[in-house]
Amino acid sequence: MSADLWQRGCERLAAELPEQQFNTWIRPLPPADVSDDGEDGVVAAVRVPNRFKLDWIRSQYASRIEGVLTDLAGKPVRLELMLAQRDAALVRPTADSAATRVAPGGLAAGANGAATQGGVPAGAAASVGAPAVAISRPPAPASSVHRLNTALTFDTLVPGRANQMARTAALHVAGAPGHMYNPLFIYGGVGLGKTHLIHAVGNALLRDRPDARVLYLHAEQFISDVVKNYQRKTFDELKAKYHSLDLLLIDDVQFFAGKERTQEEFFNAFEALVAKRSHIIMTSDTYPKGLVDIDERLTSRFDAGLTVAIEPPELEMRVAILIKKAEAEASPMPEDVAFFIAKNVRANVRELEGALRKVLAYSRFSHKDINIALAREALKDLLSIQNRQVSVENIQKTVADFYKIKIADMYSKKRPASIARPRQIAMYLAKEMTQKSLPEIGELFGGRDHTTVLHAVRKIGGERQKNTELNQQLHVLEQTLKG
Repeated sequence: MSADLWQRGCERLAAELPEQQFNTWIRPLPPADVSDDGEDGVVAAVRVPNRFKLDWIRSQYASRIEGVLTDLAGKPVRLELMLAQRDAALVRPTADSAATRVAPGGLAAGANGAATQGGVPAGAAASVGAPAVAISRPPAPASSVHRLNTALTFDTLVPGRANQMARTAALHVAGAPGHMYNPLFIYGGVGLGKTHLIHAVGNALLRDRPDARVLYLHAEQFISDVVKNYQRKTFDELKAKYHSLDLLLIDDVQFFAGKERTQEEFFNAFEALVAKRSHIIMTSDTYPKGLVDIDERLTSRFDAGLTVAIEPPELEMRVAILIKKAEAEASPMPEDVAFFIAKNVRANVRELEGALRKVLAYSRFSHKDINIALAREALKDLLSIQNRQVSVENIQKTVADFYKIKIADMYSKKRPASIARPRQIAMYLAKEMTQKSLPEIGELFGGRDHTTVLHAVRKIGGERQKNTELNQQLHVLEQTLKG
């Protein structure tokens, strides 16, 4: 068996997978141990640095990797994933924490203990390593200083496929800050729960370690602090405030764009915190390499730990969110009403909450029970705006503008990828955002058969779950169409 089978497989995967996915999950893996013993056939054994990565690669990429290796080998190849054994030579005990080892890709994993703090599930916790040992230090700042919203916890965050990976990574960080996924970079559109998630990490850490130095702030607050200290020439105060933290939670780092002094100070804080094994969690509206007007050395640091996306919630998750938030308001919501609202409010959690508040208020003021008719009446303005704004023609124009093709290409018989791909995306959005049937949509796309539309809907919908770049583009288009 060719010794370079794994290398050739990685080259193929690099060409087929989105860059972000390949760099996060496949590139850091050590070369596979490929063997052909005749009985079991060809086995490619790969040692994965931790349980979280092992489970994720097994569920998301194993079958694809096996398919690529089988194709290249010309015979069936079985992928065998196993946890990498800890190498004693790589373990460096420190006085203030559990021993760590450096995993492929530069991620630090804990030593032998299993982290159970912060709500980490037992199965996932085994990969995190021992939680950091508390160090004797002066009292932490008062609770008001950390700026955390104590209502935003893991318990109040509704889990689902849209936030599964980000939530799992956040739980790992809460259980063992400073060890794995540092920094943790969470990105996605507005109102999807990024802020809730990072508050949840801060609250979980303070629950387990009340003396921990935690600070949450929006990027604009950091900018304001830099400006204030620049005017006063008091940068030692800035360093004292940020460089001594155990956990820094910072929202919307895209606001650093174009602000050179702010970026310089944040770079200094970043380096200081990572050096002392403090943890940094950031959020943004796009992935690190998509940020504009931010120094490359900073974006490369952002991408050095783990970058995960939060996607728009799927229907079932939107329903669960509505039911849970209604219960929190002591106003139980019938499931059929939750489905009605969820089908009509698709963009993000924030809009869902706004729709829920309208329905609950309408029910209280009118002294009527919550049902679909009441929800329809309460949300009539929102529904009329949606129906008025989102049409197939508007979708075609918006998608054509976004991908820089002619509107006429939406109806033409041209088939190059530069045209066919946007056309499929427009068909997918037409099915998702309008009440048109498949035959009606096909007719509006140059008289195409409904099976062509169905193929486009399934293709783009399936890719959306795996391709973070496509998902981000679709989210931008949906937000644009909804005004």
